[in-house]
Amino acid sequence: MTKKILVIDDDPVIVRYLQALLEDNGYAVCTASSSMEGLQRVRSEKPDLITLDLQMPGDWGPRFYRKLRQDKDLRDTPVLVISGIDGDHAIKDAVGFIPKPFDPDKVLGIVKRTIG
Repeated sequence: MTKKILVIDDDPVIVRYLQALLEDNGYAVCTASSSMEGLQRVRSEKPDLITLDLQMPGDWGPRFYRKLRQDKDLRDTPVLVISGIDGDHAIKDAVGFIPKPFDPDKVLGIVKRTIG
């Protein structure tokens, strides 16, 4: 069964790049450009993993993460932070933190380690 990844980032270039990278490696990808949209997508798509940008207009990534963790059906979804700001401290139980600009092999490595 194909694993599904939700990419949450407000930069369409990053979203397209991650989508291509992940799809080329056999993953199904859905996207959201804000954390509000991200929460809706998590509920409707039930992804196996989420990549999360921390700095987005309207709602910060850490706030999305807190809301995700408060939902008992969604709280165990692994989150990989990919961000231009240093956010190691912002999301303590993320499966990884990768700074932008990111190394695609590093992203794939963490994804494969986390969901296969």
